[in-house]
Amino acid sequence: MITTLIFDFDGLIVDTETPDYVAWQEVYAAHGVALPPEVWAINVGSGHLFDPYAHLEAQLGRAVDRETIREQVRARFCAELGAITPLPGVVAYLTAARELGLRVGLASSSSRAWVAGHLEQLGLLGHFEAICTSDDVARTKPEPDLYLLALRRLGVEPGQALALEDSPNGVRAAQAAGMRCVAVPNPVTRLMNLHHADVVVPSLADLPLPALLARFADSR
Repeated sequence: MITTLIFDFDGLIVDTETPDYVAWQEVYAAHGVALPPEVWAINVGSGHLFDPYAHLEAQLGRAVDRETIREQVRARFCAELGAITPLPGVVAYLTAARELGLRVGLASSSSRAWVAGHLEQLGLLGHFEAICTSDDVARTKPEPDLYLLALRRLGVEPGQALALEDSPNGVRAAQAAGMRCVAVPNPVTRLMNLHHADVVVPSLADLPLPALLARFADSR
């Protein structure tokens, strides 16, 4: 029986993945090279497996001005991101989880300041009993450490918890922790292979939480 939901953050609650990829694509294009989605996929959901500066330098065969690029990426990211809003279905899932008496946690490879700051801005911080971020573990996704920590803090077994993820790395992390995982791709991760997830849902708005839970109950 599913008693607990554990959410990813970037790309699942807020689509920060698309602005980040767009910003880096533009930097690469300005240098006359491409950044294909299959290369960018290495980094999505993890944040440490791919160095876009080093990859760009390898493509060019020379060093680049990393500080200038960092500022360009930050400015383009902020412009592309615009006003922070939750992705469709997120608030409905959090509300339904509370009504159903489910425990709710979060496991993110981003920093606590990044995650908690945005959740507070969105008015969603109070929905989460446990927030586990890169500040809390030595290894982020696709390693299972974040999910294992969230399970410990919530006091639940892996079989009782369902992970909600948007990326291949996130799905691998949740499943390595012994959990079942629902993949909810965003415009960037929709281009990636998520077939290893237990269920793939185009949007949380397409499948209400009670229906999702019933699907897992039927699979037992």
